[in-house]
Amino acid sequence: MKEVGTVNRGIAKVISEQGHNDLLMVVDAGFAIPKEVEVVDISLGENKPMVLEVLVELRKFYSVEKMIMANQTKETSPTLFDAISKSFGENMPVETIDHTELKQLAKTVKAVIRTGDFTAYGNVILVSGAGPRWYCEK
Repeated sequence: MKEVGTVNRGIAKVISEQGHNDLLMVVDAGFAIPKEVEVVDISLGENKPMVLEVLVELRKFYSVEKMIMANQTKETSPTLFDAISKSFGENMPVETIDHTELKQLAKTVKAVIRTGDFTAYGNVILVSGAGPRWYCEK
């Protein structure tokens, strides 16, 4: 029985299938997820769980080199934008694009984790990257 890392089998599966530069999206309760994209729906109720809670757990075992969020997140939900931006470290690069572009980019992600978060524009794309485990001689 799996007792360490994420115990959610859907999340464990999609994380294990991620490679360098693959995209994983964590979204709020209302995001229009494209039909062709794999979804791990962990919504339990209103604001259960929150996007930020999921990111805090993912950081424990998932390496990210960049985040992509909508301009509208920064404008409409600036506190959430700041918290998400720092969820994988203070110096994490964050790219902002229009929400319409984010929805188009969602068609290219390997998987989406859907939360019960009702914070407006609470969506983020995580770009998978190499973590601190990689050895480089120079």
